Amino acid sequence: MTLQQTIAQYLEYTGHKGFDIHAALIDCDGVLYDSMKLHTQAWVKLMKKNGIKCTRDEFYELEGMTGSEIIKMKFKTGAGKNITDDEAHALYGVKNRYFRELGEAPVMPGAKRVLEVLKEADVDRVLVTGSQQDTILERIEKDFPGLFGDVKVTGHDVRKGKPNPEPYLKAMAKAERKSNQCIVIENAPLGVQAAHAAGCFTIGVTTGPIPEKDLLKAGADLVYKNMDELAAALPSLLVALTVIKA
Repeated sequence: MTLQQTIAQYLEYTGHKGFDIHAALIDCDGVLYDSMKLHTQAWVKLMKKNGIKCTRDEFYELEGMTGSEIIKMKFKTGAGKNITDDEAHALYGVKNRYFRELGEAPVMPGAKRVLEVLKEADVDRVLVTGSQQDTILERIEKDFPGLFGDVKVTGHDVRKGKPNPEPYLKAMAKAERKSNQCIVIENAPLGVQAAHAAGCFTIGVTTGPIPEKDLLKAGADLVYKNMDELAAALPSLLVALTVIKA
């Protein structure tokens, strides 16, 4: 499918007449940072210490949900336990400690260039993540100085994490933008589902073990192999979207 066909398909299923792109809503783990391999390792350690059998692949699939949602779900299905909000919060703190003990996650190759291209195009950069980890969130300004504004949505801001569209709907509300004024950059099926449900033009990047077909199945409009490939394609993509005015 050509880019023009992809754009036409998006306009058809959303009912939009065109675009007026002003904001990019951007996931964190697996997009800005190559952190998912550490997260999955920490999740498995937490679960096994609590007698719950699991694999790392399960947590790649659950990426985008808030930590509390993951804990409640896994303890219910894996151990038959109903976890309270306070218990989930405490367990998530333990998981975060395991994550920190594994060392600092590296910046994702190509991520800074993607943000620079967006800034050069005068497209606002808005962080939208299910993470509730202050350790990662505190790094954003240090690693990407001047490339993010004050508007952001984290796991602390939502009642329902991805795949529910709430994180992206809230980000659009905070940024005072409509869905055809935003693009989304995601790497996980649940995040793609959330962005698609919110009506945004959704770009997937295969920065981990999740294959392209799964991101497309979840609702991605376009999928790139990595952030470097997206950075190279982004200028022409933004032009193509700009041509079709709402």
